[in-house]
Amino acid sequence: MPNANVQRIHPMDELKKRLESILEIIPSNSKIYYIDYPVYSNGGDILIMKGAEAFFKSNHIHVSARYSVHDFYENIHIPEDHIIVLSGGGNFGDLYDAHQKVRETLVQNYPRHKIVILPQTIFYKEESNILKTAAIFNKHTNLHLYVRDEPSYQLASTYFINCHVALLPDMAHQLWPIEVKNNPSKERLNFYRTDIEKNSEQTQMEVQGDNQDWPTLYNRYEKKLIYYISKGLKKRASRAISQFLWMKYSDYLVNKAIRCFADYRMIHSSRLHGHILSCLMAKPNVLIDNSYGKNSGYYRIWTHEVNTANMDTSSKTISPPTPKYMETTATV
Repeated sequence: MPNANVQRIHPMDELKKRLESILEIIPSNSKIYYIDYPVYSNGGDILIMKGAEAFFKSNHIHVSARYSVHDFYENIHIPEDHIIVLSGGGNFGDLYDAHQKVRETLVQNYPRHKIVILPQTIFYKEESNILKTAAIFNKHTNLHLYVRDEPSYQLASTYFINCHVALLPDMAHQLWPIEVKNNPSKERLNFYRTDIEKNSEQTQMEVQGDNQDWPTLYNRYEKKLIYYISKGLKKRASRAISQFLWMKYSDYLVNKAIRCFADYRMIHSSRLHGHILSCLMAKPNVLIDNSYGKNSGYYRIWTHEVNTANMDTSSKTISPPTPKYMETTATV
């Protein structure tokens, strides 16, 4: 008879524990360059960065230098005993050109370095673009790519045949648990996407409660300061102070999101990190899919066992769309 006193590990503890497999590739006491960290007002990507930084600190991984898209340039001198680590997120593919260009430039220009891409969601509209990435990636002999969902794993395994590909949850899970003491005073927050990944069905939903998104959560003064910090990163004379300011100011931006979510009893979100932040706070939440199935794919593999989380019933039956170029076996 099973021992009734044995407590099952919390699903969020388990997801955080899974991130430790990264230490097989980036061992404790490694020296790294952390590249493509976010300096913009997307709170989800900032949560990813904070999770990565917490992981580095917890595991005594030394970050020798950091570069964002604003101050990155080709042929940065990176010592060969350093590992190049690229930030995770959902910008791998042909929707966000600036980040993909940084990624491909690094893989192309540093063939002798170990390169690690932290958990990403991959999405390409056009096969020609993924073939271009594959031509660059498959020439590298020590490239490690972590992905956050099964469709991304399928794409990466099919096209990036010389890469080491593995499934892992999002780096923001390193922040578990986020404890908030105040009692919520409002009923429901609708944290809905307003950008190119917006689900067309989202507008047809009957909406009750308050509405927010990352672009509206941060006011124009807060976004203006982000803009000035990003401009400062581009100038050699102010780069160091701008980077220091961003690390401090991004703490404020994360805390503002936490305070906002803490005010509500329930979160409905079509932002993946609205869902993940809710889970990190043990906040009841309902996840709505984005335009190409990223959210439902993530829920199915990682957060479906979290007792505070649910998938919107209309999204549960929708499978992520298979790009036309994946309908038959690809040849790379």
